[in-house]
Amino acid sequence: MSEPASISSGIAERYAAAVFEIASENKALAKLESGLDDLSAVLDESADLRNLINSPLVSRDEQGKAIAAVAKTMKLQPVLANVLGLMAEKRRLFVLPQLIDQLRAMIAEDKGEVTADVTSAKALTKTQSDKLAKTLAARIGKDVKINATVDKTLVGGLVVKVGSKMIDTSIRSKLSSLQNAMKEVG
Repeated sequence: MSEPASISSGIAERYAAAVFEIASENKALAKLESGLDDLSAVLDESADLRNLINSPLVSRDEQGKAIAAVAKTMKLQPVLANVLGLMAEKRRLFVLPQLIDQLRAMIAEDKGEVTADVTSAKALTKTQSDKLAKTLAARIGKDVKINATVDKTLVGGLVVKVGSKMIDTSIRSKLSSLQNAMKEVG
């Protein structure tokens, strides 16, 4: 991990631990999780919000006012809204994506869930996603939450990552293996 990435991760981890502890004490983890999902969706959709949190040209005051307005509009939990304000004040909003990831991981661990990153050639249907989650849960022994992405270069099949384990059944991978085997023969 590069130094700036590890610094960002460390900052996000400290903020996430504080938010998680407060939300846990207040028995508000479900509301926090819902707010994180909404905030993540807005962050993915809004280039303006991404620019706001990453731009060094935006002042602390402007970041603070803007993020407070976003939190109020989205009706985020007070603990999350307060930490976003503090992060703006300290010029730490750039770690917001890592904060969301850290909090999601902490909530999932608290619920006994594991997240599986699934990449497929085309979007999985709800039925396929549910069946895959049940199959993975049976093998792992924990509830599995699917984080699905689409990569058309896979041609077909799936790439599933759960923790440090990866299962690659994509056609791209099989073609690559076949190509390597043919190189060794010839």
